[in-house]
Amino acid sequence: MDINRFQNYRKSVVENCSKVIVGKEEPIFLVLISFVCAGHVLLEDVPGTGKTMLLRAFAKTIGGDFKRVQFTPDLLPSDLTGINFYNQKAGEFEFRQGPLFTNIVLADEINRATPRTQSSLLESMEEKQITVDGHTYQLAEPFMVMATQNPLESYGTFPLPDAQIDRFFMRLSLGYMTREQEMGVISRTSTLNILETLNQVVSLEETEYIRNNYTNVKVSQDVTSYIMDIIEATRTESQFISGVSTRGAIALYKASQATAAMNGRDYVIPEDVRFVAPHILAHRLNLGSSRGDSLEVLQRIIDKAQVPLENLS
Repeated sequence: MDINRFQNYRKSVVENCSKVIVGKEEPIFLVLISFVCAGHVLLEDVPGTGKTMLLRAFAKTIGGDFKRVQFTPDLLPSDLTGINFYNQKAGEFEFRQGPLFTNIVLADEINRATPRTQSSLLESMEEKQITVDGHTYQLAEPFMVMATQNPLESYGTFPLPDAQIDRFFMRLSLGYMTREQEMGVISRTSTLNILETLNQVVSLEETEYIRNNYTNVKVSQDVTSYIMDIIEATRTESQFISGVSTRGAIALYKASQATAAMNGRDYVIPEDVRFVAPHILAHRLNLGSSRGDSLEVLQRIIDKAQVPLENLS
């Protein structure tokens, strides 16, 4: 495994996306980790912070096909998956593919669609396939769903069920820029113009290599045990309705490997786990009706977990 290829890949993607989204190198890096691990991203933040722009810039940076779908209450499942229609000229039914038949899907304001439409994403996100009228169609690789939603507005929205939330590899938030960064953005040329001139900087062959080889990063028994200590602690924490699923544990393991590789190492250290754990696990935990933030409780669990030390002997 050529670790330099991972570092160069990260540098190219983050720098190119940063031309559009200023001062958000860490969220871009986290989106990249999700992509490498074949995961999906839920981007939550208030309107106007650049969520859609970030995802569009990322899609242009890595290349491949890209489709954007604006989710609304009248959106139907067939508007995503496609339909069988009768072709009068041919005298037979034909399948017309929906926007999910692409590499990168941007589901904008996903919580504005009805639960019926939201559920049509489940099969594509988990099995990378779509079933229409009893016929199953395989989706192209790479395939990634990147969804946005405004967590503060509840009027006219449909909260995502836990089953679908768990299928998102990470939940991220951009937040506001610093004063200096924002002054630079508002005085520069239009972000849309910059986005239009953005070029693909990594080849599909490079992407395939990165996605196929990050799992070769070694994870010691001590670090694996450290990961499980955090996972099991969420399951015994009385404030949570339920703990992190096995899917979440696998996601944390994979993300730690990808993080280590992108940081120039062929082995995982506890700092890799601590870096991605809040973004991988927090949205999978539910405090129920009690007040508070699951991220705060999770962070206390991570801080309490005993960090393994290097065995010099």
